Amino acid sequence: MKSIKISMLSRIILVIAGILFFVAIFFPMWQIQLAAPQYPEGLVLKLFSNKIGGNVDIINGLNHYIGMKTLHTEDFFEFKFLSYVFIAFGVFAFLVAIIAKRKWLITLFTSLIIFVCLAGIDFYRWNYDYGHNLNPDAAIKVPGMAYQPPVLGYKQLLNFGAYSIPDIGGWLMIIAGGLIFILIMKEYTILKRIFRRNKTVQVAMLIGLFMVSCTDPGAEPIHLNKDRCSHCEMVISNGKFGAEVITNKGRIYKFDDLGCMVSYINKNGKSNFKSFYVHDYDKENVLVDATTTFIVHSESLRSPMRGDFASFVSQDKAEDLAKQNNTKVLNWSTVSK
Repeated sequence: MKSIKISMLSRIILVIAGILFFVAIFFPMWQIQLAAPQYPEGLVLKLFSNKIGGNVDIINGLNHYIGMKTLHTEDFFEFKFLSYVFIAFGVFAFLVAIIAKRKWLITLFTSLIIFVCLAGIDFYRWNYDYGHNLNPDAAIKVPGMAYQPPVLGYKQLLNFGAYSIPDIGGWLMIIAGGLIFILIMKEYTILKRIFRRNKTVQVAMLIGLFMVSCTDPGAEPIHLNKDRCSHCEMVISNGKFGAEVITNKGRIYKFDDLGCMVSYINKNGKSNFKSFYVHDYDKENVLVDATTTFIVHSESLRSPMRGDFASFVSQDKAEDLAKQNNTKVLNWSTVSK
């Protein structure tokens, strides 16, 4: 059984996976994005296989105030050998394609999984060290506060939102690993057995692929009494007046009032934002596309920061409220000027 050879198609795909390992060296593997009101387009720290890139100088300047150590490529021993690890995986994939034995395919994938686990542990250790070992003489000290970025995902650090996600090189590695995993499933006929025995699995997989390719992430729900307004820093507590924008780079900013959102986007350049959402006044904490809503402005509405705008999906309900307050219905183009 161990001497069974893999198919020619699998060997070709292994070569492609090997090329992806090599190409990944030339792109950043990971990125940590930092978003805050004073940086509407955010800051980014990019981790290559052999260096640190991105807005390093600005981030080091900010870190100085809160007591974090400055970041320098030479301080990380990992950068001395990571490129060689990726080259090794590329060569390994080529060798498996030449040897064409199934057992070596398993060995390659197992080695990759072990490497990813060790890299994740090391990345966590690195984040923990920089986020907890602070200079006691720092200008800004918050008792009990640590600044450890997440290994993966989002975390709020004072007024900064930190997003830790793969970058181009990381995605190339993920694709290469995914290809190798699919080859294992194929060569050991696991996929064939699954598809043969359960037609429901086939349908579910096709639907899943369709949903992934067609889904628009849209607005992120506002967490009332928790999220803060990116313009005035007040906690968002009313689910009828809130608003939200998404920048061209995908960063999300939330507001307790449509007036706050308009002030923010005009201050930072409307062209830097791609999506605008507001709470539907007729519902509770439901965000809708601001550009399609009907908006009523009246001092009697008394919204949190006195922008006094109410947005509706229904034109009839907007007109009813406008009549009650002796005013008229506005649209997004008018309000956002």
